Amino acid sequence: MSAEVIKEGVIVRLTGGFYYVDCDSDILECKARGKFRNRGESPVVGDRVRVAVKSDGYHSVEGILGRKNFLVRPPLANLDALVIVISTVEPVPNTLVIDKLTAAAVDMGTMPYIVFSKTDLSSCDELVTVYEKAGFPTFTYCDGDTASVENIRNALSGKLVAFIGNSGVGKSTLINNLYPELELKTGEISQKLGRGRHTTRTVELFKTASGYIADTPGFSTVDLERYHLVEKEQLMHCFPEFEDYIGECKFSSCMHTCEKGCAVIEAVDNGLIPKSRHKSYVDMYTEIKDIKPWELKNN
Repeated sequence: MSAEVIKEGVIVRLTGGFYYVDCDSDILECKARGKFRNRGESPVVGDRVRVAVKSDGYHSVEGILGRKNFLVRPPLANLDALVIVISTVEPVPNTLVIDKLTAAAVDMGTMPYIVFSKTDLSSCDELVTVYEKAGFPTFTYCDGDTASVENIRNALSGKLVAFIGNSGVGKSTLINNLYPELELKTGEISQKLGRGRHTTRTVELFKTASGYIADTPGFSTVDLERYHLVEKEQLMHCFPEFEDYIGECKFSSCMHTCEKGCAVIEAVDNGLIPKSRHKSYVDMYTEIKDIKPWELKNN
């Protein structure tokens, strides 16, 4: 009988029923115990797990440690930061899309980081102010701006990070500048990280000098909008700048859309909450107000 030692690590890849776990920079190929299937559990990339490391090389995943969040599609656990990359031009910023993404991130318990790219072509000072006021780490960036790259890299240090944004916003160029140790050219990143023709849904983590970057093939704004819908009662709490005013309304049942005596609306009228943020909230609430909780869970 082979000797075994229990270690902890992070699942960085899942291929053909095998889990590849990073244990102190040693990547171990493991099988999962049948008990996971019996319980209806399924380890995913990003999970911190206990691994039985055996002398005969047949290692196994013994247990999943606590998850702090879970992204349904693509399946990814324990995301520390969702980096939302927004171009200032071509395509121009869409505040409703940005606000849907930040709300989804807040709801699932991860911090949205907003990066406005191509700032050498157009200013985005007003938008930066809007999202800084919301409490989100917000950055401006253009290719070749080494100071901005360093600021973003420092902010993401030690985190498990996924990037999201519409095609053409400059995600690949940003990743290439942030993580040159991956030694991938921009075109290779475009293929490796699921742009273009790459359609597999397999998730993989790449270890960087300071954390992990999630390779999430095909991950798009549509994925997050479709597969992570926020419950209507929770939506207000996904707009952090509302928090100081929630509970101060005339009516306790206030949903902060158009009600009389609403403290949130009063804050908007007084310039304390940006109008674009409240408009997005109302649009999102209108979309989901008639959706039943069980329908949300099925997404």
